[in-house]
Amino acid sequence: MAANTKAINVQESFKVTLVSPENGSYTVSPEIPEDGMVSSGTELTIQADPSDGFSLDAIYYTYKGGMWGTTSVENFTNTMKITVDKDMSIGATFVDDDLVGNLNVMHDVVYAKPGVKSLKYDVYSPKGAENLPLAIIVHGGGWSSNNEDIMRGLARELAKGNHYVVVSIDYRWVNQLDGDEEPNSMHQLIEDVFGAIAHIQEHAAQYGADPSKIAITGDSAGGHLSASAAILSPMIGDDGFGRANNVYEFMPSYIPKGKTVAEVKKEITDAIKLVAPSYGPFSASDFKQFMPEQAGQDYFDAVSPAAHVPNVANRAIPHFIVRGTQDPLISNEVVQPYVEDLKENGQTVEYIQVEGAGHAFFDWKPDAQTRATFNKYGVPYAEEMKSFFDSVLY
Repeated sequence: MAANTKAINVQESFKVTLVSPENGSYTVSPEIPEDGMVSSGTELTIQADPSDGFSLDAIYYTYKGGMWGTTSVENFTNTMKITVDKDMSIGATFVDDDLVGNLNVMHDVVYAKPGVKSLKYDVYSPKGAENLPLAIIVHGGGWSSNNEDIMRGLARELAKGNHYVVVSIDYRWVNQLDGDEEPNSMHQLIEDVFGAIAHIQEHAAQYGADPSKIAITGDSAGGHLSASAAILSPMIGDDGFGRANNVYEFMPSYIPKGKTVAEVKKEITDAIKLVAPSYGPFSASDFKQFMPEQAGQDYFDAVSPAAHVPNVANRAIPHFIVRGTQDPLISNEVVQPYVEDLKENGQTVEYIQVEGAGHAFFDWKPDAQTRATFNKYGVPYAEEMKSFFDSVLY
């Protein structure tokens, strides 16, 4: 009797689509055939060339898959090599020289590696910066996707005018989405944000920044994490998070050498002067699905900025909050109770509902729709945010 055999189908070629660029051009070597079909394993070299008055934003390729339906892989130098192993679109984006011409940009500064993924941040320093306040950005993505690159549009806007050194940070994703054997919990993401801040403060002079003056912002999940950094920093400590009854203390994922946890707690708490959490939730009741199943109310409260709003007499934390009126994920009913609680405690709060805007309008991705949304809503409300920062820090 003959043995059963199964034919293994190996796809020999994939469709490569070239996206027409604006404000620059790019070449692909070897050339893409007219039908777009490229042999599997082919290495393509992409070379980007900005037009006069423009600079490279990114060379990228995009493919179907990931949490949001498509995923883009980006490169920030003028040459990128791509191995064809799936259907993909290739392109390059360019930005006005005025946005980046006066910036020193430092990508992928690693601040900690508590798991599989190296945690990193990007620095946008105005040339000649000296003792400028820090504006720190925490990206969104459902606590489970994206990295600091998605906030580079906002970073460039906040750095305009040379008033701020801007740092965009990454952190672990919840559960096992980073490939960690042990699932990551919400409090560990908050600990990463504290770790990033401690590392940034340690190296602030190198970036031309004043470590004692920090404005922190973030959008969506990053809205929650930025508010957590501002509100929950007095809970930094080394007694563990829920290890003992009623003890919930955050251990930053990075502690500078020679510093005690208590010193880091004081430095971070004293330095954060204001927060701008955009279209994010503030109470764990609005994001329980991202938490461990066994987490109880004490855990929920410990990771909820809404449960720890200080009275202004004890600690002033001015808030600048925006959400879009057409946001399907974060409703006014999610944000308004937090706003009211801030006001009842005497805190300064500016809450703007952006007419017609949806969710994630501070994001920057290479696709034309995301960039157009950012230009329509992100640019003007980044300017509003920066004015609020100025009112506190200048």
